[in-house]
Amino acid sequence: MTSAAALHDDIAEVALVAAARAGDEDAFRSLCSPYARELHVHCYRMLGSVHDAEDALQETLLRAWRYLTSFEGRSSFRAWLYRVATNVCLTSAARRPTPPRAAPDEVVLSPYPDALLEELPSDVASPAARYDLRESVQLAFLTAIQILPPRQRAVLILRDVLGWTAREVADLLEASTASVNSALQRARATLDQRRAEGRLEQASAGAPAEADRSLLRRYVEAWEAVDIEGLVALLREDAVMTMPPSPAVFEGGRAIANFFATVPADGRLDDIPLIPTRANGRPALAAYLWDPNAGVYRAYGIMVFRIEQEAIAEITGFGDPTLFPLFALPDELPDSAVTSGRGTSGG
Repeated sequence: MTSAAALHDDIAEVALVAAARAGDEDAFRSLCSPYARELHVHCYRMLGSVHDAEDALQETLLRAWRYLTSFEGRSSFRAWLYRVATNVCLTSAARRPTPPRAAPDEVVLSPYPDALLEELPSDVASPAARYDLRESVQLAFLTAIQILPPRQRAVLILRDVLGWTAREVADLLEASTASVNSALQRARATLDQRRAEGRLEQASAGAPAEADRSLLRRYVEAWEAVDIEGLVALLREDAVMTMPPSPAVFEGGRAIANFFATVPADGRLDDIPLIPTRANGRPALAAYLWDPNAGVYRAYGIMVFRIEQEAIAEITGFGDPTLFPLFALPDELPDSAVTSGRGTSGG
């Protein structure tokens, strides 16, 4: 942005702030709307849950409106909103029960629709950021930062994801620069340890979109045919499946396929139609489960896939039907909408 354009925006912001302080709700909405999506994603990174992020965003906007007189203009309005949002998230995180020491990965986590990520402005992070957008919404990254103490998590996100300076983060958190740098060092050490343990994948360009779609088509075909061996062939031998917040981990393609052969709908996978979608920068499938009493398929859960070398390396399953509206998916499907047929294995 040129200096002239930046000056124009600053003048416009000052005018909107003045109008909002005078009670103009439209002016307040105009101030906040350009930052709503990035604040939502910020809250999602802080809390790991898209539903909690929505609650935190609404609380942020409510507090911003209520305490607008406390905005003194020493920083940009955007930075002030981040201060409010971060404090809301820190309060929310403090209210959560701490997972048992034996199960540090039992974290609150849910997928984030790619369609919403596409609404982010291109300049949401500075060039100084360590992680780009795709890296910072990886499920493995989100799991890793959720086990950090909340203030360490906030520092890591603000410094390494958004590229803020230590001084800016210190001002936001009302802390010293030394304490911010210390928190960042500890947070980075935790992530480095998980990366060394193979629990945080290295950033990669990812498989081409067409290769992803082709692999998922074959996965859906094998699923609909209840072809367990076909599913095994699409999984890496060292593939892993998790279903947060459950601590259960299925390791190896055979173990994952055996789970599908016995647990969902007692292994009647053709009673569970799948619809392609995308989440957290990854290909995903939304699953519906046949409800014989209602004669429809009801929203069941979403599987997010990590693909390596044209094979499925990881599946993260979320058994939460309330996610479907966020992905613009229907809550139920009529029997007539499922072209593959139902219950061919006896269901």
